[in-house]
Amino acid sequence: MPKKRSDESSAARGNRRGRILAAPVFSQPQPTPDPQTFVVRHASDTAAYKVIDELNREHKLKALPFPPPRGGTEPRLTFAEVVNNNQKLLDTISESGQIVFHATGDCGSTKGPATQNEVSDKMVSDFDEADPAEVPQFNFLLGDIVYSFGEAQYYYDQFYEPYRNYHAPILAAAGNHDGMVSPLKHEKSLQAFLRNFCSDCFQVSPDAGHLSRTAQIQPGVFFTFEAPFVRIIALYSNTLEDPGVIADRHIGNSQLKFLKAALLRVKKENYRGALLFAHHHPPYVARGRHGWSVEMQQQIDTVCHEVGIWPHADLAGHAHNYQRFTRTRSDGTHIPYIVCGNGGHQVQRLTTNGQPPLRAPQLLQAASKDTDAVVLESYDDRNFGYLRLVANARQLRIEYHPAVDGPNTKTPDDQVTIDLATRQLAHYVARDSGIPALAERIRQFAQVQPREG
Repeated sequence: MPKKRSDESSAARGNRRGRILAAPVFSQPQPTPDPQTFVVRHASDTAAYKVIDELNREHKLKALPFPPPRGGTEPRLTFAEVVNNNQKLLDTISESGQIVFHATGDCGSTKGPATQNEVSDKMVSDFDEADPAEVPQFNFLLGDIVYSFGEAQYYYDQFYEPYRNYHAPILAAAGNHDGMVSPLKHEKSLQAFLRNFCSDCFQVSPDAGHLSRTAQIQPGVFFTFEAPFVRIIALYSNTLEDPGVIADRHIGNSQLKFLKAALLRVKKENYRGALLFAHHHPPYVARGRHGWSVEMQQQIDTVCHEVGIWPHADLAGHAHNYQRFTRTRSDGTHIPYIVCGNGGHQVQRLTTNGQPPLRAPQLLQAASKDTDAVVLESYDDRNFGYLRLVANARQLRIEYHPAVDGPNTKTPDDQVTIDLATRQLAHYVARDSGIPALAERIRQFAQVQPREG
């Protein structure tokens, strides 16, 4: 257990560089038991939220500017860079014919480590696989990593400690709480997030305490992440509770230019892999405390329509539960929209105050001249959980695993598969793990055996 740190300001810590290493480190050398308490007790945010609520009532809260990422109009990061060009690992993924990775959002807990550990422990159990091709290669968090205002002093308890035994890289889209600034403090928006996820080298952040995981090397809060079989376009939907904002007069339109450039490159390269959008605020929710980010989705749709490229799936957090939607476009293609915001923070019910349970599937938006049909397919508003995604040359499979199932359950509670070429929902075709070949040998053996009688 590390010693409790002093109350040194996050601004002061932000001016210090961490311990620079030649290669990245993703987990501790030896697994350790889950902590029972936080090292730094989370202070009450009641006074800060009282001020925020008043500002909201007066419509005085606006989207906050953010530093431009490194890398020009379309900042890029490759999986190869993240793993320091580990050619053996890259060859293994290529030879296996697929990549597996995790995603979840709203991870940070202010009450204690139990709920976060429940999720991360089950994630870690996914590394225990008989088939190496099924082992996850990275985790892509969907925002709100640290509550309530992304403070540096809580990064140890809410991020580094829960994932101390997670053996792969962790990337992240920033959430509203990661960029939100407490009205009672004087800090820069995204200050700690940028230090811990957007480092310019492999270094152990001061916020990691005694733990070894190096800060991630994302170019900024929006970027294209390229991995074998999958390409993820990450957007920053800013600091408001609702709605998500990626472009307006306060923050400019750099993300729209980025999105267009990224999609134009997909088109120019005739990219055939899985294309994902990842951001914090969801375009669609069934019910609950958070609403649709209508204008944000319209801006994204406009760029997609202009370029002629659409994602195979869209991942978001923010709503503290799991929800899966199918959007059927006018051309008959399908896009799953997944909300997975139950990564450790409090779970929020979709039905409250005596409302009847919500039945799924349920039509949320009917198709019309100006809108696509949107159907709520499945949800979980009682458990913490995460996504396990599998991408290969033909399909993208998205699984939902509730943490309560424990490490010995490998069957997802919900799943959806997209055919990459047709962009239709499809049955998943599992990779050849040797079982079909064995079955064929058994069949051939049976045919040559003499029959009795």
